[in-house]
Amino acid sequence: MNPEILGVILMFALTVLLAIPLGRYIGKVYEGDRTWLDPILNPLDKLFFKIGGINPKNELTWKQNLIALLTINLVWFLLSIFILMNQSWLPLNPDSNPSMSADLAFNTSISFISNTNIQHYSGETAVSYLGQLTLMLFQFISAGIGMAACAIVFKAMKEKKTEKLGNIYNYFIKSCTRILLPLSIIVAVILLLNGTPMTFKGKDNFISLQGDSVLVSRGPAAAMVAIKQLGTNGGGFFGTNSAHPFENPNYFTNILENISIILIPMAMIFALGYMLKRKRFAWMVFGVMTVGFLLFAIPSIYFEMKGNPAIAHTGILQNMGNMEGKEVRFGSAASAYWGITTTVTSNGSVNAMHDSFMPFTGMFCMMGMMINSFYGGVGVGFLNFYIFIIIAVFISGLMVGRTPEFLGKKIEAKEMKIAAIIALLHPLLILAGTAISSYLFAHDPTTYASWLNNPGNHGFSEMLYEFSSASANNGSEFAGLGANTQFWNIADGIVMLLSRFLPIIGPVAIAGILAKKKYVPESAGTLKTDTSTFAIMVFAVIFIIAALSFFPALSLGPIAEYFGMK
Repeated sequence: MNPEILGVILMFALTVLLAIPLGRYIGKVYEGDRTWLDPILNPLDKLFFKIGGINPKNELTWKQNLIALLTINLVWFLLSIFILMNQSWLPLNPDSNPSMSADLAFNTSISFISNTNIQHYSGETAVSYLGQLTLMLFQFISAGIGMAACAIVFKAMKEKKTEKLGNIYNYFIKSCTRILLPLSIIVAVILLLNGTPMTFKGKDNFISLQGDSVLVSRGPAAAMVAIKQLGTNGGGFFGTNSAHPFENPNYFTNILENISIILIPMAMIFALGYMLKRKRFAWMVFGVMTVGFLLFAIPSIYFEMKGNPAIAHTGILQNMGNMEGKEVRFGSAASAYWGITTTVTSNGSVNAMHDSFMPFTGMFCMMGMMINSFYGGVGVGFLNFYIFIIIAVFISGLMVGRTPEFLGKKIEAKEMKIAAIIALLHPLLILAGTAISSYLFAHDPTTYASWLNNPGNHGFSEMLYEFSSASANNGSEFAGLGANTQFWNIADGIVMLLSRFLPIIGPVAIAGILAKKKYVPESAGTLKTDTSTFAIMVFAVIFIIAALSFFPALSLGPIAEYFGMK
C-alpha cells in the first residue's frame, strides 16, 4: 500500500483509539466522578472558584447559564480590543509590531472569542507577544465555553425532569483545567522537543541554504500551537500557520497536530454515551459523523494524489500529486486529509494552501463547513448535530403519524421553530454574505480590485469560502482573497458573532425546554434513536438541507471550475 495512504489510515485509527478512553474521562469530569487528576487539579479549581466568587454546586437554569456565557464573552471581547489596539506601547513587543486598526482589532477579537480564528493579518509580523498570549488565552476560553455549553445539553438529555442544568462556570473551569490544559501541556512539550520555539526573545539571524543572513521571528509558539489544535481554534502563531516549519517541523508533528484537531470533538461523542448511559446512541452519532467525514476525505485524497489535469496536459509528471501550495514534508495525501479534518471541525488551521487545492477538494472543504456537524468544533459540533437530530425525530414522527419523542420527551412546535431557525441561519449567513460581496465586486470591480486575485469561478469560490469559514467559526481561507479591508473585517465579524452564539443559544434552549417536560416511558411505538434506520434518517436530513441550500452556489464556484479544467 502507498505509504502516504498508510500515514492517513494511521492518523485516523490513532484518533479513534485515543478518543474512546478520553471520552470516558470527559464524561467523568462533567459527572463529577473521581478521576486520577483530582488530587493535582482540585486546588487549582478551588482557587478559580474562590477568586470568581463561584459556588460550583449552585445549579442554574438554562437561561441563567446562557446569560453567564454571554457576559463572560463580552468582558473578554473588550479586553482583547484594548490590547490589540494598544500593543505598540504595551510590554512584550520585542519586534516593535504596530497596534491594530479598529476594524482589524474588531475582527480579530470576535474571531478568537468565537473560536473562529480568522486571521486577516500575518501572525508574527502583526501581533506582539502580549497580543499572542492574550489570543492564546482566548483559545482556551472559547473552547472551554463550547464544551461547557455541550455539557449543559448532555445533562438536559440525561435528566428525566428538571429545571436545573448544572453550573456553566463549573463546566467551563473543568473543561479548561481538566481537559484542555493537561492535553495542551503534553502536545506543547512534544512540539518543543521537535523544534517549535518557546521563547520571549525577538527575531534572530539564521543562515539560509543560499548563505544569506535572514531575520526570522520566534516567540512562545509551542504553547499556542497546542491549544490552537486541541481547542479547534486554528489561529497560528506564524502567518503560514501549520505549513510553517516552526509550527509543524516534521511528519511526526503533523500526525500529532492532525490527531489533536479532531480528538476532543470525537471524544465528546463518547462522553455523551458515558453520561447518558446510552453507548449505542453514541455509536450511532459517531457512525453518521464518520461516514460523512470519510465521504469528504477519501475523494479529496484521491483528487490531490491524482494531480492537476491542466499540468498533465503539458506532459509534466506529477508523481507526488498536486503539490502546488503544499509542503514536501507532508505530501499531497496528508495535506488533503488535514484539509478535511480542519474544515469538518471548526479548527481552520492549514498545513497547505487551500486556495491551491483541486476544485472538488476545495468544494469538500466548503461542504464540511457548510454542514458543520461532522465532528464539528469542541462541544459545538454536537450542538449542531443535535439540531439535525431534533428535525429528524420530528419528521420521523410525522411519517408514522405519532407525536415525535426524543429520549422520553415530546418534540412540539416550540422546539421545532427554534431548530428550524438555527438550521436556516447558517445557509442564510453564508449565501447572503456571498451574494452581497459578489454584487459589490461585479458592479464596481475597480474599487474592489484588491479583493480577488482570481476572478471568475475561482474568485466566486474564494468569497463563498470566506463566508462559509466565518459562519462555521472555522477560520481557514482561500488565500487569493484580500480580506484585510473594512468590508471583510466588519462583515466577517458580524457573521462570526451571529453564527457563534445563536447556534449555542438554540440547542441549549431546546434542551432546557425538553428537560422541564414530563418524561414519557418508552413503549412499543417509541421511535428508537440508536438504530441504523434512524442514523440513515439523520444523514438524509443533513444531506437534503445541505444540498438544497448550497448546491446552486457550489455549482457557480468549484463545480464550474472543475468542468472548466477539462
